[in-house]
Amino acid sequence: MKNLPATTAFLVLDVAGVPCALARAAVSEVLPLPDLHNPPAAGGPLVGFLDLGGTPVPVIDLARLLGLPKREGAQADDPYRHLVLAAGEAIAFLVDRVDDLVVVAEAEIRPVAEALTLNGCVMAEIGLRDRMVHVLDPARLLGAEERQRLDDLTRAAAARLAAFGPPTA
Repeated sequence: MKNLPATTAFLVLDVAGVPCALARAAVSEVLPLPDLHNPPAAGGPLVGFLDLGGTPVPVIDLARLLGLPKREGAQADDPYRHLVLAAGEAIAFLVDRVDDLVVVAEAEIRPVAEALTLNGCVMAEIGLRDRMVHVLDPARLLGAEERQRLDDLTRAAAARLAAFGPPTA
């Protein structure tokens, strides 16, 4: 069994109509969806790069990564879409919206066996209202090879950005 989150505070996310959660401590920031740099090599769940102070941060569409079908009526320019920046990692996840920040009683946090989910990406389930919500582990959402490819693309995006010189004020 995985270790349970060290917190009882969670961000509740809408990912293609599926409620998911991240431990609040696993998130450094929530941003409205800005224009992203979308290099030709991007594809699959990589939707582009966020320029964060001159540093490219890869943005992963969480719904695509999890293999969830696009929600009917969903639009790419939906003003409620958010980027969730992972704490301690240079990666952001695109979600349909951040619904809420909740504090859950420890008794409502149930561990999920690592073997029951792909790469152990679901670390727990929390009881919210009348449903169970999966708590995702950002460090386990990508496999080792996926992380390596993402690192390679990020380095290429940084080199391309650097070729244009430093940002101007």
